[in-house]
Amino acid sequence: MKEKIKMSNLDLSGSKKRKRNDQRVFKFKTFGEQGFPTEFIECNFEQNVKLLLEFAQQEENGDHAMAIWSFQLEVHRHPPMHIFLFVVEEPVELSLNPHCKHCQYIGWGNHLICNKKYHFLLPSKDTVAACLRYDNQGAGSNQNTYNTNGGAVVGEIRSKSSNLIELEGHIMHGVFHSNGFGHLLCINGLETGSDLPGHSIMDFWDRLCIGLRARKVSLRDISQKKGMDLRLLNTVAYGEPWFGHWGYRFGRGSFGVTQETYQSAINAIQNMPLALLAHHINNHEILTVLSRYQMLSGHTLVTLCDTFHFMLELKSRIPKESNLSSCYPGLLVDNTCRWSPKRVEMAIRVVVEALKRAESRWISRQEVRDAARAYIGDTGLLDFVLKSLGNHIVGKYLVRRCLNPVTKVLEYCLEDISKAFPKHDQGFWVNDSKGNQQYKITWVQLMKDIYFLYKNILKEIKGMPNYTGIFAAIPTTSRIILDAKYFLKEYKGESDSRIEVDKSKIYCAIMLVTKNGFGVEEKVMTPFECFILRKDVTFDELMIEVERTFGNIYWGLRNFAIRSINNLSPIIGTELFFNVMKPGNKIVLGGVMSNIDHNNIGIFEGIKDNIVVDCLCGTKDEDGERMVCCDICEVWQHTRCVNIPNQEAIPDIFLCSKCEQDILQFPSLP
Repeated sequence: MKEKIKMSNLDLSGSKKRKRNDQRVFKFKTFGEQGFPTEFIECNFEQNVKLLLEFAQQEENGDHAMAIWSFQLEVHRHPPMHIFLFVVEEPVELSLNPHCKHCQYIGWGNHLICNKKYHFLLPSKDTVAACLRYDNQGAGSNQNTYNTNGGAVVGEIRSKSSNLIELEGHIMHGVFHSNGFGHLLCINGLETGSDLPGHSIMDFWDRLCIGLRARKVSLRDISQKKGMDLRLLNTVAYGEPWFGHWGYRFGRGSFGVTQETYQSAINAIQNMPLALLAHHINNHEILTVLSRYQMLSGHTLVTLCDTFHFMLELKSRIPKESNLSSCYPGLLVDNTCRWSPKRVEMAIRVVVEALKRAESRWISRQEVRDAARAYIGDTGLLDFVLKSLGNHIVGKYLVRRCLNPVTKVLEYCLEDISKAFPKHDQGFWVNDSKGNQQYKITWVQLMKDIYFLYKNILKEIKGMPNYTGIFAAIPTTSRIILDAKYFLKEYKGESDSRIEVDKSKIYCAIMLVTKNGFGVEEKVMTPFECFILRKDVTFDELMIEVERTFGNIYWGLRNFAIRSINNLSPIIGTELFFNVMKPGNKIVLGGVMSNIDHNNIGIFEGIKDNIVVDCLCGTKDEDGERMVCCDICEVWQHTRCVNIPNQEAIPDIFLCSKCEQDILQFPSLP
């Protein structure tokens, strides 16, 4: 059973040396923009992190604990709502796992391990509770709480930073390596109980990445809603996943899916002809749902893309509260009502006309009642209608009702929702050929219809058990789209015009020189870093700065020594650099590592355990999916590809098909 979180009587006893109320408050909606709270600089991710943390409240931590900072963010002032952003610095020496599986899965396993990771977290009430939960002996009445309306307790979190970054269920959790590559690990919006919608959290994350000058950021999209995989639903409707709105594109596919096959699958399923599909489907319910939205759209829906695009756009416009009410006045009257439907309908029209005259302003219940009294003398009837009309649809209007947080008085407002149906003046009603009202579309009904079509067309076509012709592509393309989970965005910082005139930029990368069984191998190991140098800098000064910078970023380059620059030979250390190289050039500095001591775990993000992946689907590297190892050849393959369902345990002894065939060819014993 989940622990309940108190939302009042905030206990700040954990913060003994200062008052939490002294912490500066920043605007959530602008945090991360240039100047909010700091002036970010070009081409230097780690320096931007340091500039940002100068405005944070650094929390006291115990010995050998990870450093942690916090920002108090105001989401909105009325009603008051604040959340906390925590930044945890994870040095490689304190990391439980120096390797990064997220780098491995997106294809960055050949990156060098960085000295630090920076975790940016918006904790949820549940994750804070889990982090602060005492053991049975230590629990007491002084337990700290988390309050999104007033603040957050960080007194105990400061000594539990490792617990905080290991927990799942945060509102947002993103991590950056010190070289600017990062991963968005999770966001949890309103559907999971958060006080923030998903798009607001993504806007916040995107601002952070842009402001800090992140290089590339990956994410694993496994988001679902109402039992539907959003990466399939949104891709059919819009040609990209939900995260595509922020510029995230295909990064890496599982089960051997490439970008070409992924894009081909999107084109095939989006352009599936609706008329041809409807002609071959022998399922009356599917045809009914398709025809419903065909009529409602006001224009011809030609493809599957057209249908799902229209339905999702409709969902974003229909008020969610509309499922609580009806737009037909007669439905407001039940058998116990003492007024006739005709009188109720007349009273509704009077109230709506009174709200129309208010011209979309919020007016009090008493003002509406007084305006309607000129036409309706029965005050009991007026009270009944005003009570029943809250968040109801009448014609093309939505009658909104809410309690004013300041005056504590009920207020009403009329909202024209006809824009959601530009070619239908009947609001959410669909008429038959004789003009009779047949049914209305509520938010709940729309969601049911979206799920119904998702399940019975995108996942499995009901009424067409034998897939033939173009319809055979639907289950295949759906599977390919679902197998593309890893998405990537490349962030490019804008040029900074504030660089001093006597400085110029160059871009440097490191090439390691190593010896193997075949001789000497030279390989560029790092992305290019931007260096802003004086005009009179020498080669010696440049090499010292490059060694220092890359040593601060990468764990494996702490003892790196430069031996060559762009194969220039010989290097005259005292010679001016810009007498030989031009500003803006990219140069590669080669060298060797000395005094190597990396605790036998290697220097790369990917784990090198001599694991051999050779799956039937073509995968040659780990992609985060469930795998099984052959007990003879020790080659790893996907359990799905060898027909082991996810719900089944991996057998004690497993042989791949190749080894099975080899065994069958052994001569039988006499």
